[in-house]
Amino acid sequence: MNTPHKPDEPSSWPPSGQNGRDFKLDISKKNALGIVGIFFFGLIVLAFATGRLGITSIADNQVAVLVNYMSGGKEVITSPGIRIYMPGVQEIFLMDKTSQEFRMQGDRFVDDNHVPKLTVRANDGSNFYFEDLTILYELIPGEAGRLLEDSGAGDGFKHNWIKSYARSVLRDEFGRYSAVQVADPAEVDIAVSACSTRLNELLAPHGLRVSQVSTPKPKFDVQYEQAIEDRKEADQEVERLKAREGQLVEERKKALASVLKEKEIEMTSLVGELRKDLLAAEQEAIRLMREADAFAISKQLAGDGILAERIAEARGLEAKYSKEAEGLASLAEALEKRGEVVVREALIQKLSTITFNFIPYSRDAQPKRLEHVQASGALEKLVDESVFGEDN
Repeated sequence: MNTPHKPDEPSSWPPSGQNGRDFKLDISKKNALGIVGIFFFGLIVLAFATGRLGITSIADNQVAVLVNYMSGGKEVITSPGIRIYMPGVQEIFLMDKTSQEFRMQGDRFVDDNHVPKLTVRANDGSNFYFEDLTILYELIPGEAGRLLEDSGAGDGFKHNWIKSYARSVLRDEFGRYSAVQVADPAEVDIAVSACSTRLNELLAPHGLRVSQVSTPKPKFDVQYEQAIEDRKEADQEVERLKAREGQLVEERKKALASVLKEKEIEMTSLVGELRKDLLAAEQEAIRLMREADAFAISKQLAGDGILAERIAEARGLEAKYSKEAEGLASLAEALEKRGEVVVREALIQKLSTITFNFIPYSRDAQPKRLEHVQASGALEKLVDESVFGEDN
């Protein structure tokens, strides 16, 4: 017989004592496991719905950025393969790391990487353009985190950065040159290098870099193209003439070297002959000096003989004229003894040979001088009054 339950009696459920506490703990654990299971089930459903199951495959042409939403950190993954992450807490963003092509071609805008052709105004005021200019660029793998922040996930980096900078930079760098200069491939290479440098400076803070700038031959209007062709032909002619000039210079050098060699040989031969002639002249000079010495000695001896002969002759004359002088001295002494008589006799004898012409009247009562003119007119003589003073 069953005993009816009395309402005022306390219920026996849940069981009291140690078994009751264990039962409560079991209920709590089950509830927690259920909540966790429901949470993970929700994450799985959410991951399945969004495609983020916590497993990502990174291809060879991709770079990945693992973002941790709890810590805010970023990890750049450059190695290809399978990567597992925690959905909801972490997320992996994939980016294309292959080289991208930015084209400036045509007259209309096609997409972000295909824009109208580049037209440039040269520094001389003329215009030129490039039919198809291509810029190859790519992301910097190590800077993928910065690129994610600036451009967003996926292909965001392909839409704006190159398009924003390329046209202005290219116009600036190519606009530094004249139309004639930009037609020179060497000048174009310099401008292309400057464009690459400036673009990399502008794109590096955004995680991008330019790998190549490919420029075709610049185009001008028809008249200018013809002028450039004419200039190019003229430059080629100048280069040809310069080459010809160089060739002529080399030929001249060779001819000059040949002539110098011949003249050197002739000079050597002439020097040898001159040395022979000099030796012969020196020998002849020695012979002539010896002959001159012999002639001088013979003349000296002859002179000495003549000198001795003249000395002897002079001595004889000296003796002769000494005797004559002695005779004259004796005569003078004798004449001195006779006095003025001898003088008068000599004077009279002298005057006897002279013809006198006298004037019949006297010019002076007391003449001081007596003038006479020889009839022949060949001789005039004057006689001092001292000669006739004592006779008058």
